[in-house]
Amino acid sequence: MTDSSEFVKLSSKTEDDLDLDNLDDLLAQLTQEELDELNGDFDPDNSFLPPSERMKNQTSKDPTGPFSRKKLLAFLEKKAKDEKDWENVKTYEKKEPVNPWKPKVVPKTAEEEELDTEWDDILKQATEDELVDLAAVLGFHGMLNQTQFYASENNEKLEGGGFTGVAKCADLKAMPVVAPNTTDVEESLKRIKDNDSSLKHLNLNNIKNISHERLEDICEGLKTNTNLEILEMASVAMTDRVAKKLAEGLSENKTLKTLNIESNFITGDLLVEILKAVNKNMVLTELRATNQKPEALGNKVEMKIIKLVEENDVLKTLGLAFEFPETRVRVTTKLQDNNDQARKQRVSDKGDS
Repeated sequence: MTDSSEFVKLSSKTEDDLDLDNLDDLLAQLTQEELDELNGDFDPDNSFLPPSERMKNQTSKDPTGPFSRKKLLAFLEKKAKDEKDWENVKTYEKKEPVNPWKPKVVPKTAEEEELDTEWDDILKQATEDELVDLAAVLGFHGMLNQTQFYASENNEKLEGGGFTGVAKCADLKAMPVVAPNTTDVEESLKRIKDNDSSLKHLNLNNIKNISHERLEDICEGLKTNTNLEILEMASVAMTDRVAKKLAEGLSENKTLKTLNIESNFITGDLLVEILKAVNKNMVLTELRATNQKPEALGNKVEMKIIKLVEENDVLKTLGLAFEFPETRVRVTTKLQDNNDQARKQRVSDKGDS
């Protein structure tokens, strides 16, 4: 058997230093176990070797039979069921801390004890109203709700026997129920189409059962009506289809001064179309269109609204919620300028008369 030191010496030599003929003779003298040991010295992570070389069978046991996937899975399942589960849960045992925390006791001086006793007696003898007044004077607003604070400022006595329940909010006041809008839609539509001279103000707010066809007819009637000055259509479930008809009617109407279309479902693009229609005749002075869904108009729509508002010298009030500060500032500046110009015109007309 060849000494292993000879292999170490051979491995340290380069290919030019080795004699290949002697190497073959040396390998021929090795036993099968020594050859297996040499062949087993390989890197399993070497991707240049084929998988058959990196994953050689190193088991000397003879196979018991052909490979059967079904039998292997059945064996693994049976083994998993028969084996006992590992005990991973440890039973909780309550243990007393070695050094339990104790609050530090600071002895009080005789002067402090006397002072505490004096104030304790005063507070115990004070009435509830006096305590509330003291809290208000010292600025302890967090101890009072708004109703209690103003009552103590005005020396008032709350109903129910004093200021009980300082931590509770004031009772809600029942508000009167708003009567439903009883406007006759069919009659109003007829008066708009007939151009009734007595119909100056039409209020359709909060009427939920108006069909889109009736709303479109009302908007269509604005084209020929020359007497209506105020039109309120807030919360009537107006959609873009109706808003498009409204824009067409406003483009031809020359008498409407106030329009309220708040709390509907008009998108930003149709609001732009309505403002374009308003700019054609320059008659409308007040437009309210807040609380639409969707609420966000977007930068592109707001830039268009800025341009349209700055082209309008008559509009005084615009009810819209803007997202960007630039839009709010520029629109507010233009509306203030329009109001100033209208005031100067009124003063000039009054001076001429």
